[in-house]
Amino acid sequence: MKAVRFVDPHGETRIGALTDGTIRDAGAAGPRGFVPTDEGWAAITGASGPEYAQDDVRLLHPVVPNKILAIGLNYRTHAAESQLDVPPVPVVFAKFPSSMIGHREEIVIPREETRPDYEGELAVVVGRRTYRAERDSARATIGGISAIHDVTGRRAQLETPLRQFTLSKSFDTFSPMGPSIASMDGVDLADIELRTTVSGEVMQDANTRDLIFAVEELIAYLSAGVTLEPGDVIATGTPAGVGDSRNPPRYLRDGDTVDIYVGGVGTLSNPVRLERR
Repeated sequence: MKAVRFVDPHGETRIGALTDGTIRDAGAAGPRGFVPTDEGWAAITGASGPEYAQDDVRLLHPVVPNKILAIGLNYRTHAAESQLDVPPVPVVFAKFPSSMIGHREEIVIPREETRPDYEGELAVVVGRRTYRAERDSARATIGGISAIHDVTGRRAQLETPLRQFTLSKSFDTFSPMGPSIASMDGVDLADIELRTTVSGEVMQDANTRDLIFAVEELIAYLSAGVTLEPGDVIATGTPAGVGDSRNPPRYLRDGDTVDIYVGGVGTLSNPVRLERR
């Protein structure tokens, strides 16, 4: 199953079931959007409202999380290209939910940011309230998966004192997510394809087999002290191929389009625009 949050032709925000490019209305979206609890998925399963072609409605980021917990340096290939040691524990930072946009919305690069970079990632969306999960039971915490783009301003991240990860990754529009949340039915978290394409050129092509810390490990680590709430999002890290590590670097440009494919979810696509003076 795949769930979306969308604006219907009447201008109302709804949730719906996505099947083969068609959305069936499942009811009004609450302030949190689609939260992948058992009740949320039951609403999607029972969707009986009008049908719309996906291309005829505006898709929003499917969930409105209280928090986005993001992981840095979590693919072995990315650690290698960054010339950094594999970390002994997960590297955690936050992204502001105010930075979220949906499928096909514009990523806008602030005028001050000279090194805008792309980072395609698997997003895990929490489905039940969790504190101190055990790794063996952590999968039950997950309500679904999605694609998320951890857009990063390398100038703000790397050229400022003490490296401002949260600011550099939380500029407005710097967290596209979608197009859907896919249920966990048949999902092998250790075998999910991830691919990032920038203006037609494949930049990242990886699989979660390369993760340093498996998704279940991340949940156990994060929930030791932080309560994970339904709808919270975990961005699980990006693989090799980021623009800043290329020679020469390949930063996002005005007019680019970034497509992020996550197996089982689909493709998240966003155009890029540089902020005008």
